[in-house]
Amino acid sequence: MEYERINSLIKAAEKTLTQVVQVSKDEELLVGVDLGTAYIVLVVLDSEKNPVACEMESAEVLRDGLVVDYLGALQTVRRLKERAEERLGRTLTKAATAIPPGTIENNIKTHVHVVEGAGMEVTNVLDEPTASNKVIGLKNGAIVDVGGGTTGISVFKDGEVVHVTDEPTGGIHLSLCIAGNANIALEEAEEIKKKRERQGDLLPVITPIIQNMARIVSEAIEEYDVEEIHVVGGTCAFEGFENVMEKELGIKTVKPINPFLVTPIGIAMNC
Repeated sequence: MEYERINSLIKAAEKTLTQVVQVSKDEELLVGVDLGTAYIVLVVLDSEKNPVACEMESAEVLRDGLVVDYLGALQTVRRLKERAEERLGRTLTKAATAIPPGTIENNIKTHVHVVEGAGMEVTNVLDEPTASNKVIGLKNGAIVDVGGGTTGISVFKDGEVVHVTDEPTGGIHLSLCIAGNANIALEEAEEIKKKRERQGDLLPVITPIIQNMARIVSEAIEEYDVEEIHVVGGTCAFEGFENVMEKELGIKTVKPINPFLVTPIGIAMNC
């Protein structure tokens, strides 16, 4: 697996959070909108699929992968779009988006309506782990996308998806565990969880949650010969996450430098 290439792409996207990239008025731009449980992310790529802009904002408009605050989601995407347009000096007219695997039809329509309501034509809708694989480029193995509320699992064989599933477990469950253990508010636990200097001490606390996630993954892939697992999604950024999962599964488990940005970049690549 060419993780040097993957990590280089992610670093380029990270830079565009603060740096302005010049694009010509005729450059074809590819946009990806990732409606997450904790964050909404908008990534813009040029015609060569190089990152030129990235905007994100925390939002509590989804629950377990379902849009529960349509207006809030629409307004957030609209703000991200306007900020990216101002930085690039271009109007963004089309975008791709993604949904958790197994999402009901009405939720797919809601995701589409959110992006369209923000002023962009939706050119593609795909499931999140499959979007991630546009970045990873996995031929054989599994991608596990652990978001704030759900975990999507896609199994690949010869570059094709042969199995996909989604389970209601994610970063919120890590936060609930931390909050209960420390007897603090959930909001405080969410903030503590993100601090790298605290993660070493917190890992033993949340290990049972990660082990349960691993068991869910094990059940999802038990009928397939999976020799390698790639974890993506913001929750996987927790230091040591992949090590706990690998030990529980007994399968090589790896993650890119910033697993949070993999899915939104992959969505944009599918625009």
